[in-house]
Amino acid sequence: MGPNGVRPRLLIYSQDGLGLGHLRRTTLLAGAFLDALPGSSVLTISDSPAGQFFDTRDGHDNLKLPSVRKISPGNWSPVSLGLAFADVLRLRQETIRSTTLAFAPDVLLVDHMPHGAMGELVPTLQALEGSGTRVVLGLRDILDAPPTIRQRWRLEGAFEAVEEYFDDVLVYGSRDVFDVAVQYAWPAHLADRLHYCGYVCAPATAVDADAVRRHHLTHRRRERLVVAMAGGGADAYGLFETLLHTVPLLHGEHRCVVVVVTGPFLPPADRARLERLADGLPVHLLPTVKDSAGYLAAADLVVAMAGYNTTAEILNLGAHALLVPRPGPSAEQQMRASSFADRGWVRWLRPDTLSPVTLAAAMKAALDDRAAGTGPGPDLRGRQRAAALLLDRSTGGALDGIDRARPTAAAAEAVPLIGGGRP
Repeated sequence: MGPNGVRPRLLIYSQDGLGLGHLRRTTLLAGAFLDALPGSSVLTISDSPAGQFFDTRDGHDNLKLPSVRKISPGNWSPVSLGLAFADVLRLRQETIRSTTLAFAPDVLLVDHMPHGAMGELVPTLQALEGSGTRVVLGLRDILDAPPTIRQRWRLEGAFEAVEEYFDDVLVYGSRDVFDVAVQYAWPAHLADRLHYCGYVCAPATAVDADAVRRHHLTHRRRERLVVAMAGGGADAYGLFETLLHTVPLLHGEHRCVVVVVTGPFLPPADRARLERLADGLPVHLLPTVKDSAGYLAAADLVVAMAGYNTTAEILNLGAHALLVPRPGPSAEQQMRASSFADRGWVRWLRPDTLSPVTLAAAMKAALDDRAAGTGPGPDLRGRQRAAALLLDRSTGGALDGIDRARPTAAAAEAVPLIGGGRP
């Protein structure tokens, strides 16, 4: 219960105009919040063109803003509405502000952008001053190359916003993998607001990997199953096209059935081109799958980009993975893939070397060598720790036994490393 005996209310702001990553992560955190204190309420304000794409729990609802997309730094445009961006921005600002004041949250979790898109959160943050609402910023650990983020945050006044409006900052990652305070030059007086939670993953559920393999390998039991995923798929065509050109190069010593989960945002014209390339090959093109964990667990090899959620689920399932990060414009995915590969958690292929020949060689090496990595595994308790801290803030510290976002050796040791999927 909150201080007045009322079940806590959590409001989440999630700006995710291109993909599904932020919406997926905040949906997981909302579920963990409700698991920890049933009867609470979570309202997510988001603008993903996919709307309420993920299933939500009782107690969790969504309010969709008009979608916008970032064209270039400081340049945004509406996705659907035929209005000037300034008009859409005013509409979004007022919707966020009025909804927040009417919902009266105990905690506001702001995802990724301290000011919101084009500063749209500032009126809401100002209106909440003195209200008693705790304001928390949630960041994935790697945002972009350190020089880029340091410059962007200075120019945008992000650190000033954190100092003025935010009580805590949750980092969805591990300090020993990527030290946000050091890499992004956080001012010393703000660094104590950072809480490293570990990686946010879906809760452990029973996955029917055998059913996936039976479905796709019905007449090919001796062949390998390769599953390719790339989140929402908006920028995945290059990887998928190269993979389909790679399939004939694998046959012989590495006969494979390939399942490509294109994602809901792959443009229809790109999907049509992939369908033509897949004609006559042992390839299944699926826009989405309900049981993504089952597909990851079933695969002899996962070929994926290196978005936060995809890689977190790969680590969570101990899937055998080859990551091919997007080439840009952000360095985020390349930094994540390189860092995880250095720890033996995954393999990776630099995007500037991607071709059918290099991808075939990397896939053959991965299929031949399924040895597990050595050393400590990833800390995957981010969902639980973040929810615990949010609950602690929403109840004024009235809950006992809160895990203060400190990694435990036992949690790390319990996580399977690379090669922990199919025997």
